[in-house]
Amino acid sequence: MHQHRRRKSVNMYDIPLGVLVAQKLSSVCCPRLQLRKDIVFKGSTIILTYLAYAAYHMSRKPISVVKSVLHENCTNPNNTTDNDCGYPPFDVPDASTLFGTLDSAFLVTYAISMFVSGIVAERVSLRYYLSLGMLFSGLFTLLFGAAKSWNIHSMWYFVIVQILGGIVQTTGWPGVVTLMARWFGRSKRGLIFGIWNSHTSVGNILGTLIAAHFVESNWMLSFAVPGTIMAGLGFVMFLFIVDDPEIVGLPSTRSHLPVNHSSAHEDEERGPVLASYEAEINHRASERTPILARSRSQPNAHTERNAVGILQALSIPGVVEFSLCLFFAKLVSYTFLYWLPLYIQSSTTLSPSVAADLSTLFDIGGIFGAIAAGTVSDHTGMPATTCLVLLVCAAPLLFMYVHFGGISLFVNIILLLLAGFMVNGPYALITTFVSAELGQHQSLSHNAKALATVTAIIDGTGSIGAAVGPFIAGLVSQSGWENVFNMLICADILAMIIVSRQVVKEVLRLRRVRRIRIE
Repeated sequence: MHQHRRRKSVNMYDIPLGVLVAQKLSSVCCPRLQLRKDIVFKGSTIILTYLAYAAYHMSRKPISVVKSVLHENCTNPNNTTDNDCGYPPFDVPDASTLFGTLDSAFLVTYAISMFVSGIVAERVSLRYYLSLGMLFSGLFTLLFGAAKSWNIHSMWYFVIVQILGGIVQTTGWPGVVTLMARWFGRSKRGLIFGIWNSHTSVGNILGTLIAAHFVESNWMLSFAVPGTIMAGLGFVMFLFIVDDPEIVGLPSTRSHLPVNHSSAHEDEERGPVLASYEAEINHRASERTPILARSRSQPNAHTERNAVGILQALSIPGVVEFSLCLFFAKLVSYTFLYWLPLYIQSSTTLSPSVAADLSTLFDIGGIFGAIAAGTVSDHTGMPATTCLVLLVCAAPLLFMYVHFGGISLFVNIILLLLAGFMVNGPYALITTFVSAELGQHQSLSHNAKALATVTAIIDGTGSIGAAVGPFIAGLVSQSGWENVFNMLICADILAMIIVSRQVVKEVLRLRRVRRIRIE
């Protein structure tokens, strides 16, 4: 009886208001319309989380576009701004150092806060967590642009806004990845996450296009428009996102997974490929089990476990290697994110708005890279090997872009698309498919409260690299952009070296799986 009363209480208070209203309107207006409940909620979860994280990235992008007008070429005779060198305090020769400081203020805070964010996300309602995070993210984006309207020229103001923005932006990634993992099982997870992860690139593209539209007329709007959209979507998330399938009377995907009580060492020896194959066999053997007929009053053993700590999460085989690999992969990706528009403008004769528009090609290539990486991982079960292949291809492309990208606009476009494909593929794969797999590793017996912590550790480590990359780029760019790209190539090579250990394990495990299938 106690469990039954608790379940009713959850249904009453945890179902979002927008969902209740939509269900009521549907029963009144379209009583004969019969839709599968699971498809409706899975579809809405994909759409809402996609839009949410696209908005997170959209709100991060304007600063990379606005840099070109915050500090302008003082000798440009066509300069029509009030201050010939840009907007104070960035109207100084070493403005690139100040920009690097702003980038680091956001990214370092983001990286540090991410480790705490994952732990908090496991213990609170993700609907409230994401909604409040998006509302405050929109607010701090607005405040950065408001400096122009309020005539604020203090460097400390911009740094503090960036720090606070970095803290609230950490609500996004652990929240959306955990929601997706709760609603979708492991079948075709790589493909689903690959397509879904395009929100990162789409958000970057939208943020760039919006900021570029206003950058030369009123750069305050470059921040105000994305910030307003971000806050509005936060309110939509509060009205419609559902934390867990069980809240609306659907079976949890976690209940479909077999529990394995083997040790962490045994799981490492078996590996994710072998474990996935065994899980597939077990699932096929029990696919006719009447899951829906289970009594909902019975507590789910997988969801009642305590949340894991950081040390326990770090002990999961593969977490450290993939986290460090993401450190360098994200270092490269975020250096492009924050500095590419300025690099294109400085290395060509294009205007700030056209250079910003051209930089979106890197993100377009990243969309296809994420989908391809997820699809290959689904078919092979070898995410580390997939990452290695893409990283091997990325290094020469970075070299070619800095040396040959200026030959013509066509060559620049082709190299940007290919570089985005190769650079963002590993980044997207690790932050989605790999994080979800490791967050439900066999050594945790599918502890439902481990996913957000594992996701936060991996992405938090990657975010440290994301903070280091733009900061170093700001310092190194003063001695020439070629040195920036040399730094990125070195980071790419280090990522290859780190992930190679997991590649060897995957190859050995694949041989064992084939031998088991033959036997």
